[in-house]
Amino acid sequence: MAEFVMKKLVKEAGREKEFDIDSMAVSGEEWGNPIYPPAKAKMREHGIPFGEHHAHKITPEEFAAADLIIIMDESNRRLLRRIVDEAADSPKVQMLMSYTGQHRDVADPWYTGDFETTYRDIIAGCTALLKALS
Repeated sequence: MAEFVMKKLVKEAGREKEFDIDSMAVSGEEWGNPIYPPAKAKMREHGIPFGEHHAHKITPEEFAAADLIIIMDESNRRLLRRIVDEAADSPKVQMLMSYTGQHRDVADPWYTGDFETTYRDIIAGCTALLKALS
């Protein structure tokens, strides 16, 4: 959801040419899977446009090429370290909610089914991130 929320915010700000936004996995569990249907439903409910997306695991080359890697939770950081050693201390790896001043994980709907709370975290985090990138 964060990829498509951020793309919408960037487009609304007229800043599409400044960013290359993509989402990647840090494990192979979802590799090749499309967007989870409840996430699609939540984005439709909030008017967030989305297209085809299939999960793929980040590569060391993609990590190296990125200016900024936004993670949703500390589990992402641990798994990213298994792929890219320098991810442990890289300043380009940041938690999304840290941009809101809250140093916590984005609410995970996988276990709760609460996609609304997750959406609210993502919209707050992405809005604050875009402001920080101004």
